[in-house]
Amino acid sequence: MRELDKHLEDKWTKQLLAAKRVVIKLGTSIVTNEQGDLNLDYLKPIVNDIARLVGEGRQVVLVSSGAIGLGSGHLGLAIERRNDVVMKQACAAVGQSLLMAGYARMFAEHQIKIAQILLTEDDFANWQRYQNLQRTMERLLKLGVLPVINENDTVSIAELKRFGENGQRVFSDNDRLAALVMSKLGADVLVLLTDVEGLLTNRPGANNGNAREVIPLVTEVTPHLRQLGAGPTKQGRGGMATKLEAAEIAMQVGIAVIASGRQANVLSRIFRGEPTGTLFNSATRLRGKKRWIAFATNVRGQFVVNDGAREAVLQGKASLLASGVVGVLNEFSEGDVVQVVDEHGRELARGIVNFDSREAIRLIASTNKKRQHARNCVLITRDNLVVNQPSTDTK
Repeated sequence: MRELDKHLEDKWTKQLLAAKRVVIKLGTSIVTNEQGDLNLDYLKPIVNDIARLVGEGRQVVLVSSGAIGLGSGHLGLAIERRNDVVMKQACAAVGQSLLMAGYARMFAEHQIKIAQILLTEDDFANWQRYQNLQRTMERLLKLGVLPVINENDTVSIAELKRFGENGQRVFSDNDRLAALVMSKLGADVLVLLTDVEGLLTNRPGANNGNAREVIPLVTEVTPHLRQLGAGPTKQGRGGMATKLEAAEIAMQVGIAVIASGRQANVLSRIFRGEPTGTLFNSATRLRGKKRWIAFATNVRGQFVVNDGAREAVLQGKASLLASGVVGVLNEFSEGDVVQVVDEHGRELARGIVNFDSREAIRLIASTNKKRQHARNCVLITRDNLVVNQPSTDTK
């Protein structure tokens, strides 16, 4: 599985060598051990590698899990004691300071200053806060400071609960958080370091006689590949499924790599262009605001459209008009991201809505009575609409 087209390998090697801005995410299985302490056997070599990248003139952002594990270890709690959300929040409050203190000590050995940034899903779901985050991060990077980011588990339960109130997956895991940070900063590469060597050809525990080999290159995250994603890891909340979600976001910006944080000099190997783990790269890209719309962590509502509007959105590159909407689901405000679905509930697109839900319902009712005014009732303008690109994979 390591045999690759030489042209593709040369191309990605050049991209990795030229990468100036990098986001690196460390999973819980790399940051902490089973006793709930910092896993220095893995962390110190990774910190050394990050210091080398910084020394080469690259800007690095670190997204780190591990606060809950460190907190529970410090408090002497068994894993089963931290099953409820409030206990996890308490462990996070204790563990986050331990996590940052550990990183501060390790990076200080390389004369690298760090900054803590704790984020919630609202920092991404709200466009203005999203812009504010970018300005802060850009300033830190210009000052030569290495941002260390984590989800703010002490006040946010989105990631801890895994699903929103309407059943829609929200933050999912720090994997997705890292991809959203990469998207916001327009970074060149996202590296997800975990306890497996990459995306493997066979699901864990599958008893079909096939060996598990690393898939070296992915150009599209297909339904077949999603089936290979395993459940949550033993210590963490993510797993390969959330890493594939993160890689899909990252591919709209640059390159993503999933590799083992337990390999010696893994980051140095990746940025020398050596085949390491699974590399995700796509020929297609989305502009900054389009990326935010496509992967916004909170979709507030839905427009259900008829067949005519469906074709206009998918094929005609049109805005979404009130005349094509047959239903409005959930409440939302002007400027929120909403889904556009067909009458079977299949998502066609998502976009920034021009009206709140009450006004949208009023306009739809009014337009149905006066068809001649339909052109004036634009619920989502085309520039703020991102159409789904359905996969051709049928496995």
